[in-house]
Amino acid sequence: MTQAQLIDLEKATQALSTVDDPDLKKDLISLNMARNIEILPNNKVKFNLVLTTPACPLKNKIEEDCRQALYKSGASEVEIITTAEVRGFKGFSGKQPIDGIKNIIAISSGKGGVGKSTVTVNLACAFKALGAKVGILDADITGPNIPLMLGIKEQPTISEDGKKMLPNQAYGLKAISMGMLVKDDEPVVWRGPMLHSAINQFLREVDWGDLDYLFVDLPPGTGDAQLTISQAVPIAGAIIVSTPQDVALLDSKKGLMMFTQMKVTVLGLIENMSYFIAPDTGKHYDIFGNGGAKKVAESLGFDCLGQIPLQINVREGGDYGRPIVAIEPEAEISRIFIEMSKNIATKLSIQAASQN
Repeated sequence: MTQAQLIDLEKATQALSTVDDPDLKKDLISLNMARNIEILPNNKVKFNLVLTTPACPLKNKIEEDCRQALYKSGASEVEIITTAEVRGFKGFSGKQPIDGIKNIIAISSGKGGVGKSTVTVNLACAFKALGAKVGILDADITGPNIPLMLGIKEQPTISEDGKKMLPNQAYGLKAISMGMLVKDDEPVVWRGPMLHSAINQFLREVDWGDLDYLFVDLPPGTGDAQLTISQAVPIAGAIIVSTPQDVALLDSKKGLMMFTQMKVTVLGLIENMSYFIAPDTGKHYDIFGNGGAKKVAESLGFDCLGQIPLQINVREGGDYGRPIVAIEPEAEISRIFIEMSKNIATKLSIQAASQN
């Protein structure tokens, strides 16, 4: 082999500097995504590829681009160790982040009954399935559903120093909810200031540890909880859940505009119960209308993140504490959630990179 064909550290680094992250539009060296480059015997190159999210949908493309660039520069073999470091949302001045939590995602809906909590739980499970560290904060203080949907019946415990609550865990997710602190049939009849205080306690007085993503399941509407969370912490993005039904879409528009007024990035709208396919005949039914949420999102300049069909096993999963994405990850509806999670993670990565 001639000297010109040999690869060295400088050539390997230069080769990797020609590979861009397709979403971030910058090269891997500038982004510090290609690390610990080594030249081993027989012209083998080994390095660490550090993605900005474990949910990166372009992982395979980036790896292949790296291999081709290194082969062209003289490498005979390439070993890539791929990991991920989620970048955090810095937010705006005046909003104190929570130590250890990189991205807070608000899940909201204009009205009740659209499956917002079901979407929250399954999205969280999808992020977890892709390798992220995930938590759920149930901010619906008076109507908490997260414990039921995750099958959590225990009360949270207290840290050894007695200063913080420890979130319960299920399916690899950390979770906290008022439903874990009161009996199932005990109503929480509180005024706005008490709701504000409870949400802040769940944010600041729970030992969340290190999380890549904290999903906040908000109550329906545009009330105290939405205002509290928007003012208390830097929210990386908000997602609105709606059915295609006109009455739900009318309220969803208000939710979209509320977050915009609060200067919270709207990641997009999810259309839940989008359609129903009869399991016995395969016939397609538009029970709540057809594509309304997608049309509303696009008309207002937002993305429709996905359309989720109405399925019995999703409802059963919520009722019995067995989220479909965690229990049946290969199911078609689970794949819809996983694809949505990749899209959302990409949006958050681009946003975080733009702050640097």
